[in-house]
Amino acid sequence: MRQLARLRRDVESWHQLRQRVVDARDLAELDDEGLRSELELELEQLGSEIDRRETRALLSEPYDAEDAILAIHAGAGGTDSQDWAAMLQRMYLRWIEAKGFEANVLDQSDGEEAGIKSTMIGVSGDHAYGLLKAEKGVHRLVRLSPFDSAKRRHTSFALVEILPQVESDDEIELNASDLRIDTYRSAGAGGQNVQKNETAIRITHLPTGLVVTCQNERSQTQNKENALRVLKARLLDLKQQQQADAIDEIRGDYIKAEWGSQIRSYILHPYQMVKDHRTDYEVGNANGVLDGDIDDFIESYLRSTIGKHAGKNSISA
Repeated sequence: MRQLARLRRDVESWHQLRQRVVDARDLAELDDEGLRSELELELEQLGSEIDRRETRALLSEPYDAEDAILAIHAGAGGTDSQDWAAMLQRMYLRWIEAKGFEANVLDQSDGEEAGIKSTMIGVSGDHAYGLLKAEKGVHRLVRLSPFDSAKRRHTSFALVEILPQVESDDEIELNASDLRIDTYRSAGAGGQNVQKNETAIRITHLPTGLVVTCQNERSQTQNKENALRVLKARLLDLKQQQQADAIDEIRGDYIKAEWGSQIRSYILHPYQMVKDHRTDYEVGNANGVLDGDIDDFIESYLRSTIGKHAGKNSISA
């Protein structure tokens, strides 16, 4: 039913776009100077809408249309890296808000002095996973550290994980015998109910050793539901990685991305620049990017993967 509703929305939106084009053409044929400014504005908006739909057309992989789970983990570097993880969280939350998506913080571990050690956010919106998957990898920050009394330049790393949210129980099956579920008191903010009762949940998937924790909800039941949802997403991601590894092994050019192989660098000193190392796309407005303006990076990455996806599909076929 969700897929049917999505397809109906897509078809209806294309009908509406077609009608807007017809109406704009009719206005142009009138050749009325009084309508020129209105027509120019409509043409500009139509161009932006077509660009957006062109990007959406690149999202044809499995789960691209689904919701996503965004996880951020501070790397080595202590307080600076934890602060960098918090900066990335702010960047993505602003992007999510600008897109009209919904964000739900499922779990978060705060840093001792500043920032966060890790966070996990559920992102709901049209093609949320397909868009955010471009952000998966290590992000590197270079700046003058506000936590260094000597004001020296520091390099910090944070890992961004993007997982598709599994809605169908048929995709990933969880056996109760494979799960160890522990409860404990939440260590984060949330009021008396969270602090005094064992509302936090830790689920261990025994066959794989995957561990998922959720503690941001006041209800133990809600935390358990969120934890199971995240566990399914991680198991699906593991399954996809195994399939991709098998295909890449056949192709003979598989290179595993290790921690530290950053996908993007954010330079704030001695100059400002953000550069994606996979596509070589770069901008000088680092502050704008950190305020959530990352659409151009996402689009450039999606366009760069068109040929790769075609190659994989031909080999798997």
